[in-house]
Order: sequence, then structure tokens, then C-alpha cells
Amino acid sequence: MPAKAQTPRRKIPSLDALLRSEPGQRAAETFGRALLKRTLTQTLDVVRAGAARGIDPPEDDVIMARAVGLASSAATGLNPVINATGVVLHTGLGRAPLPDRAAKAAVRAGRGYTDLEIDRVTGARGRRTSRAELILTALTGAEGALVVNNGAAGLLLSLAALARGKQVLVSRGELIEIGGEFRIPDIMAASGAKLVEVGTTNRTRPSDYRGAITSKTALVLKVHPSNYRVVGFTATPTAADLSGLATKAGVPFLYDLGSGLLDRYPGVPADEPSAREALADGADLVVFSGDKLLGGPQAGIVLGRADLVERLRRNPIARAVRVDKMQVAALESVLMAYATGAHGDLPVWRMLEEPAERVKRRAERLARSLDGELEGAHVRPSEATVGGGSMPGYAVPSWAVGVRVPDPEVMSARLRAGSPPVFCRVDEKGVVFDVRTVTEEALPDLTRAIQYALEGDDLADE
Repeated sequence: MPAKAQTPRRKIPSLDALLRSEPGQRAAETFGRALLKRTLTQTLDVVRAGAARGIDPPEDDVIMARAVGLASSAATGLNPVINATGVVLHTGLGRAPLPDRAAKAAVRAGRGYTDLEIDRVTGARGRRTSRAELILTALTGAEGALVVNNGAAGLLLSLAALARGKQVLVSRGELIEIGGEFRIPDIMAASGAKLVEVGTTNRTRPSDYRGAITSKTALVLKVHPSNYRVVGFTATPTAADLSGLATKAGVPFLYDLGSGLLDRYPGVPADEPSAREALADGADLVVFSGDKLLGGPQAGIVLGRADLVERLRRNPIARAVRVDKMQVAALESVLMAYATGAHGDLPVWRMLEEPAERVKRRAERLARSLDGELEGAHVRPSEATVGGGSMPGYAVPSWAVGVRVPDPEVMSARLRAGSPPVFCRVDEKGVVFDVRTVTEEALPDLTRAIQYALEGDDLADE
């Protein structure tokens, strides 16, 4: 009688068998048994899910290779990459790259003891963000400042400290999603504040706020739509309008700027509000991110009335969302660039303000360096974007190198898996490398990465 065929699930090796195997023992020595066991478990879960759909499992060595790949990725940690996407503040790639002096300041702070919370004059305990806050108030004219872990934390803390259990007025057109499916209504609910929607999606007037204010209103909130644009038949009150309404009602006016433009700089669209302008227009508090247009590390910055900032500082959530010493050190360094008039030296602003002709020359150098490898490399006009939830719809004229290949997705995957990894754009003809976000120093590495990705299979021009 013929033997009964094994089902796909019965062909899957056990976790213990893989761990006891020779490759498993070698991998355990390299990465530690606990990490290998976890990655094998995750890999086997995927294989079992496939088996449940009738898919035969891969060979044992393939399963092990996948698990080892996961372990290796965890063991090596974050990797420097080349950003050839043309997205300056690429959230997936870490948003704002730090200037060298800020990165070095963070390293110094992390290597040993620092005067993080010590007043060196008195020896008494100090405040970890006092230096950064001093610079921020000097630059913006704000009475007070507070630095927390990120922009969403600044908003959460503001709502919890000023409006827990009470009503907050927000335009329906500003109930935004700020990325990662985090939405303003969700943050408000988590803070304990009660959302009161006013106006409509496309048109909200001062009278809508005025009609919604009651004795239960604790805060008027304006949220800058930093990651989208509402165009056409639209209307929205200005910051000055809402400041006057809030003052008359005796409640604070909080303005969430999102993208963190500190002051008005040449070339920035007029509808991108700055912190200094918002405060001048009467905002009692403004909140924004440190790793977007500010060009610093991840941080949330709150500026405004000293009494309101102090209420935030005393709230228990403030400790839960505080910054660590390396964030503080990097932020201080970046803020000093603004204080000394050197903000143009920050990588974000250098990329945004670099003349298009200089970018074109860099693209031409990249194309020439690839001439010996393939005939499909060509320089082409491009449009870079700010990204990171900043200045949506605003394009920066740029230049790129296009490489025609039969299978752009395969080429892109090889580039991501390389060393260093390269991230680029893909279109119907091939892969595209926008060099506005590629430094001069990285150009040789990008050339080699493209050359390596073309080796092996025939990925040259058809």
C-alpha cells in the first residue's frame, strides 16, 4: 500500500531541530541563542501560515537563512544609507540629517558624564533643557520654552495640562492624520480633552468658533495642515483672528505648527507659518517638531506664555516625554547655528537652498562615472520634495540620473540590499537617482552601489 503523502505542515521542521542543527549552533554563537530563537520563531510562523494555504515549506537551510538574516539585521543596528529619492525630510530614512558638529555633540554626551541637570555654579540640580530653552526664547521672543521628545508629545502634553476634561475647539478641516495613523482626535482623546468640531472641511470662519465657545471651553486649537493642502473654495481664520477670539473668551490659543519653521527665510512658501510669526500674531503657545524644517534631532518644542509653559512643565506627562542627553546636546548645537546666523549650513537648508545648476553638475558627474558600465544612464530634470510632513505641494527644482533597466523593481531591491544601501525612485523605464539629497562625498559610493547592483544578471539597458 503506497505511503500517504505528507501535508505541507508536516514537512516543517521543529524549532528545536533547527536550533540543534550545525548551522543553528553556529548562528547561536554569533547572535546569541535568544535572538536566533526569536527570529526562527517568526520565520516558522510565516512558513506555517503558507502551509495552511497549501504552500510547501522551503528547505531547512532556506528557513535558517531567513532567520539568520533577521538576526543579522537586528545585530548590526541602524545602517547609514544613501538617500537618492529627492525627499529631503524622508521619515523612513530618519528625517533631518544632523550637521557634523551636532552629531559630534551627541556622541560626546553619550560617551560619558555630562552636566545635564547640574548647575555648575551652585552645584544644585538644574533643568536638562535650560540651555536649549534659553536659545529658543532669544531667537523667537517667546516668554517661555519647553523641549520634549517629539511634536506629538508637545501637543499631547499641552492638551492634557490645559484642557483635560474640558472642551477644545478645532476646525473640521484641521483634524489631520500626522503619520503612522496618529490622528488629532486620537491624541485629544488620549489627553483627556474633549473635541468640539467647528466649521466644515473646506470652510471655517471666526463666527464658527465664536458660536461654539461656552463656559466649558478650555482651549482654542489651530493645526497647520503641514502634510496636505486644501485648495479651491476654502476659508480659514488667521492666527490673529483666533487669538482675538480666545483672548475675549479668556482661554489660551494653541497653534500646532507641525513642521517647525523657526522664522521666515527666503524661498519658503508664504503659507508656511513660522514660530516667530505665530507668536507675533498672538498665539499663546506654539508647538512644532525639531527634526523637520528646524533641521535638528527628534524633539518637540513648545514656545509661548511663561505661565502656560510652567503648567506644562509641572504636569506628570512632562517627565514621561522628556528628551535624553544626546537629543539635548544635538539640539543645542543646531540652535546655536541659528543664533550665529549659520542656519544655511544645516544639511536640510543646504539641500533646500542649493542652486539647481550645482545639483545638475553633480548629476552630470554621476552619469559620466556610469558611462563605462551601461549606456542607459542619462541626466534629467527632476522635482525634489521637502517631505516629513512639511510644505506639501511645494516642489524644489532638481536634477537626477535615470538608469534604464528591464526590471526596475529588481534593481531597486538590489540597491536597498547593498552596502551602503541606496534608496531611489522607480518609474516605468528604470530607476531614478535624484542627487539633490546626495552629498558630494557620497557620490563615489553611489556610483559603486549602482555598478554592483548591475552585476550578476543582465540588468543593463535592453
